[in-house]
Amino acid sequence: MIARILATATTEIHIARRNRWVLIAVLLMVAFSLVLSAAGSAPTGVLGADRLSVVVASLTSLSVYLVPLVALLMSFDAVAGEVERGTLPLLLTYPVARWEILAGKLVAHTAILIVAIVAGYGAAAVVAIAADPAALAGLGALWRLTWTSVLLGAAFLGFGYALSSLARRVSGAAGLAIGLWLGMVVLYDLGLLAAVVADNGGLFTTRIFPVALLANPADAFRLFNLTAAHATAAASGIGGAANAIPQWQSLASIVIWPLVSLVLAAMAFRKGEP
Repeated sequence: MIARILATATTEIHIARRNRWVLIAVLLMVAFSLVLSAAGSAPTGVLGADRLSVVVASLTSLSVYLVPLVALLMSFDAVAGEVERGTLPLLLTYPVARWEILAGKLVAHTAILIVAIVAGYGAAAVVAIAADPAALAGLGALWRLTWTSVLLGAAFLGFGYALSSLARRVSGAAGLAIGLWLGMVVLYDLGLLAAVVADNGGLFTTRIFPVALLANPADAFRLFNLTAAHATAAASGIGGAANAIPQWQSLASIVIWPLVSLVLAAMAFRKGEP
């Protein structure tokens, strides 16, 4: 079993290298992290926090948009691409289970995400520490952001596999992936904020809104990192909700969502025709 999963993972890594996904992911994370490291460290004196902790708060806002996007771009053709190339029926003739194929793809894509995340966050940390040695105090916050970013990426990898299995065509899977990203990462929060304003402190704001935040892995990721870093003031309007939601609940959501998305992907892949 392990050998079959690793064989699939090795093949996927070679494909990603040929498609330049490894290079693209690393360059995206490094470029945006360096920009935020330079721009997001200005208010350290006002906040009374070390330089790296402030950079981590800025990186949290970056990661909630960029990590899901990179994950979906890597995974949207994981199954649909195999179908269009005609390699999936051949692959399924080998003694390998469908879930092992998905597991191998997950291992490969997660490894690429880890490389990109570590490169991006590491570059930002190097810049912050070089400018202010006291920024070493923020390494704990950076480590927390790193492993939660990997979990967030894993959740959206699973969503990408599910969409790819359902669409069965690369063009359709790409459209669904972009739609999912817009819906979960951009429009979801706008809809919640509009509902909060319309509710004016009623039942939705006090009861439904916190649960709705936990139901979205992107929002749970942001809540956990900002509350853990005591940076809820920078939470783009969700600071009150962040203070009201126990930290263990947002952490549980971050951990559970990758498992849920992978189960959905396995179900969609199992139902699809080779």
